[in-house]
Amino acid sequence: MTKEDLRIVFFGTPEFAVESLRAIDEAGYNIAGVVTMPDKPAGRGHRMYQSPVKEYAAARGLRLMQPARLKDPAFIDELRSLEADLFVVIAFRMLPEAVWTMPPLGTFNLHGSLLPRYRGAAPINRAVMNGDTETGVTTFFLKHEIDTGDIIDRESISVGPDDTAGDVHDRLMAIGARLTLKTIGDIVAGTLETIPQDSLTAGTEPTPAPKIFHDDCRIDWTRTAREIHNHVRGLAPWPGAWTRVALEDGTEGEMKILATSACADALPGLSPGTAAMAGGRLMAGTADGCIEIVTLQAPGKRRMSAAEYMRGLRRDSLTFG
Repeated sequence: MTKEDLRIVFFGTPEFAVESLRAIDEAGYNIAGVVTMPDKPAGRGHRMYQSPVKEYAAARGLRLMQPARLKDPAFIDELRSLEADLFVVIAFRMLPEAVWTMPPLGTFNLHGSLLPRYRGAAPINRAVMNGDTETGVTTFFLKHEIDTGDIIDRESISVGPDDTAGDVHDRLMAIGARLTLKTIGDIVAGTLETIPQDSLTAGTEPTPAPKIFHDDCRIDWTRTAREIHNHVRGLAPWPGAWTRVALEDGTEGEMKILATSACADALPGLSPGTAAMAGGRLMAGTADGCIEIVTLQAPGKRRMSAAEYMRGLRRDSLTFG
């Protein structure tokens, strides 16, 4: 089978998926259809939001499907009518069995971790939040349980101590596109040798990577400086780590802490959650010393440097909680 003969349906929604869709398209494969989420209202004006995958597919004139329900018989029939040989899934919803079992060559997924580590919705954030020094991408065939299918291929990258989730996301997005193309090529050539994930766990439990909720982003100032730094960079640039802060009028608000840095020296007298200016920098106490607050976003304010915020506040200390 040639790449022109191979009929592919692509499933995806965010920017992370677009790079792989573009790579498949530019490589000359026959994209029979693209499936993405329905448009939805977003922002203060409730303007209809189109997914990045939809924007790319529409610009390229690719056949587009946006089912509200993946088990809708009309969608299943339309999908079957495309007579696709292979489904490729990247950053999409969980597919029903009636969908992922449809193509004769199977359905594979590109996942943003080195499976079986970080199964779930937030693998990139969780890896950085946990201070991992290595992560990567994996292609695997879908099966009933989420992110548990047999591994096709993996590629790893190193993660630096100051890399943010955004940094890692962008690198994995590019590497993932290459791995997606390689996987499709191996499927066409019939050279695949898959590996069951159970054979890689060696008696250890796979690492979960559950969806991140608002409360998960709150900073615990009783943790160590390194743990707090990992927490902040693992949530940067989105959704952003946050802390409660005492405001000038006596009320409390939520402040986002968007970037931190290690302190060269501990600042005496800083208890966990107490922040003070020292040498033009805002230092906050932790379980084992202090951490510098580099960038923040106060309630109702724009993103700014901590030093700029403190100059405008005309105070030299804050209390976090």
